[in-house]
Amino acid sequence: METIHILHTNDLHSHFENWPRMRRFLLEHQAAYRKQGDTVLTFDIGDAMDRSHPLTEATNGQINTELLNQIGYDGVTIGNNEGIGNSHADLEHLYDKANFPVLLANLYEQATNERPVFAQSYRLMTTDAGTRVAIIALTAPFFLTYRPNGWEPTTVSEELPRQLAAIEGQYDILIVLSHLGITTDKWLAEQFSEIDVVCGAHTHHLLEEGLLVNQTLLTAAEKYGHYLGDITLELDDQHHVMHKSARTVLTADLPVVKTDAAEIEGYLKKGHAQLAAEHVAKLPHAFKINAIGESEMMTTGLKAIEEATSTEAAVLNTGLFLQDLQAGIVTKDDLQTQLPHPMHLIKVTLKGYDLWRMVLEMEKNRLFLRKFPIKGMSFRGKIFGDIVYDGIAVDMKLRRVFWHGQEIDPEASYTLTTVDHYLFIPFFPTIEIVGETEIVFPDFLRDAVAKYLSKHYPL
Repeated sequence: METIHILHTNDLHSHFENWPRMRRFLLEHQAAYRKQGDTVLTFDIGDAMDRSHPLTEATNGQINTELLNQIGYDGVTIGNNEGIGNSHADLEHLYDKANFPVLLANLYEQATNERPVFAQSYRLMTTDAGTRVAIIALTAPFFLTYRPNGWEPTTVSEELPRQLAAIEGQYDILIVLSHLGITTDKWLAEQFSEIDVVCGAHTHHLLEEGLLVNQTLLTAAEKYGHYLGDITLELDDQHHVMHKSARTVLTADLPVVKTDAAEIEGYLKKGHAQLAAEHVAKLPHAFKINAIGESEMMTTGLKAIEEATSTEAAVLNTGLFLQDLQAGIVTKDDLQTQLPHPMHLIKVTLKGYDLWRMVLEMEKNRLFLRKFPIKGMSFRGKIFGDIVYDGIAVDMKLRRVFWHGQEIDPEASYTLTTVDHYLFIPFFPTIEIVGETEIVFPDFLRDAVAKYLSKHYPL
């Protein structure tokens, strides 16, 4: 029998506090398995980076590639944080110094319809025992956000048959690296019986001992480096899989060594220091953010996103602002700490009636959202907070909405600015259902605020 071990990580999101223990586990198990004569493959399934970490932001994700280089991965794919959280140019160069292949089948250059220069659609490997292994990687095809950034994703149902045709007859084992989520992983297992293993990610699900769907083993190791995955395949001498199993290891149960704390703190200190060295503006006094209602910081944020998109109205929530800005020099570190979210701005155009409907949706949810804890969809704070408008007013007693003091015309068109988060959360469905939305790349919310402050409060 031949034994193949597959070690896998996913959705680290720059949680470097878990990295030292993760690294030791991976390197030690690679060495131990190889010592006993087994084959070892190691994969990362995307979202390794997250710009909420100061060192990831300061290095445009290069620190993440540097850390991945420590493992000897046999394949790495991207998640939406790499694909959408970077500008087109940053993603093109994210892996310039990588010592591992980037596998990505379903993303193309929009301008040329060519595959990105940093990626290959699949990898074919042969073990020492002669088993041919094929690896295909797929990422979540978010058309709304990839296309404005110059990329063209393809659906799984379109792309996977094309890749399978290309490698037909060239493999004994097929592994899919899936940054697609658990629902799509189950669909893959139901539709493509030739897949032996799906290493899953994206929806942060945990399959402690894997999940067998038909003959396909689904695996996943949750998020943030909380777990590591370890899959075992046992093959006969004809390279047929006779047995497959999976386990996950809780990182918190792994031993800590004396140098771990200093290493983890070092990543934070280095990131903060690099960002703090970049001065943005000089404020005459502190800009406070209130938990409820208007404030100078909120007004600044609203004006900043209007100016960035040449619009006359905007909507933001107070929970986006995690701290005040103090008087004096404002640095990129201050803005990264205040607005850690990898959120892009969106311009939303609505007919007057639909604008009225959106505002009433916001008013209906206002009290509920003030203390509502929200996670994901680019939000890196704690609670949603209060909703604040600029250029828009509402009289709830009369159920009337005003645009710069004038009651809205139901048939007229109005364009406002907010963040892409509002497009993805379920509380304001009018934006997604009838809004004409334009996602603005490459800047984040904090970049728009930085440009506004540098212009109006120059150094």
